[in-house]
Amino acid sequence: MHYRRLGHSGIKVSEISYGAWVTFGNQLDQKAATDLIHAAYDHGINFFDNADIYARGQAEIMMGKAIQGLPREALVLSSKVFWPTMPGPNGRGLSRKHITESIHASLRRLNTDYLDIYYCHRFDPDTPVEEVVYTMNTLIQQGKILYWGTSEWTAAQIMEAVAVARQHHLIPPTVEQPQYNMFHRRRVEIDLAPLAQKFGLGLTTWSPLASGILTGKYNDGIPAGSRASLESMAWIRDRLTPEVIATVRQLSALAADLGLTTAQLALAWLLRRKEVSSVITGATRLEQLEENLAASDARSKLGEPVLERIENILDNAPEA
Repeated sequence: MHYRRLGHSGIKVSEISYGAWVTFGNQLDQKAATDLIHAAYDHGINFFDNADIYARGQAEIMMGKAIQGLPREALVLSSKVFWPTMPGPNGRGLSRKHITESIHASLRRLNTDYLDIYYCHRFDPDTPVEEVVYTMNTLIQQGKILYWGTSEWTAAQIMEAVAVARQHHLIPPTVEQPQYNMFHRRRVEIDLAPLAQKFGLGLTTWSPLASGILTGKYNDGIPAGSRASLESMAWIRDRLTPEVIATVRQLSALAADLGLTTAQLALAWLLRRKEVSSVITGATRLEQLEENLAASDARSKLGEPVLERIENILDNAPEA
């Protein structure tokens, strides 16, 4: 496993991480979740991502139980706050009240004294950025979180948070968690990459396989038990257009020429970017986890000729 700094900070995260979205509390039971987290740790993964909204808190509970027996100081645990998780008008958003109550609830569910990374899961137009920055700074001073970041914030919103922090000598966001994959590129490559370089921001990217589309498993239909077969994930089926499937089939053929799986090709393509601190993956089986982990070594096969072939297949390079 290779480890990368989280932006310009001192903390190091495994370049491939393991997240709880969709799987924990939905597709996995406690034993399977525990087995996969321990297997991920044994393979060198130290960064485990979660959120208070995942499975209505059940994902945090399952992860909290799964990490028991592992050395806490060797783990980088993250969670997020924003979406409605409590009753009443203050049970959502990024107010000081909701952030404070949410961090306590997440710590209880995860059965830990602190989080390494705490994300603002979305931007809150109803809360001043100053209030968010001050609240996160307070949580750091209290030792409840070590770093804070954003998820799916625009470059302008992140820059405002950085400016507020600098003006008041507070700790700015260290990391942004955007969606990034072969089909979803512009935000990272055009908007966030320059920001990451300028302010030392780390990027921990989610949905690297486009919810499984870039594994190639939907090339010939929807397998039973896959995400697209779940009623709650019906939106994935809407993305399985003939054009998308044709593109993935070409990527699968290229991956086979390189001795890789389609998923390994897609993950290695993300890992080529220095702005990416970690690629957050999910897995419901040990075989999937091990397949994803092999993408670290697959990067060596992505020379310029291969990257050009990928661009010709995707034909979606964003323009500034």
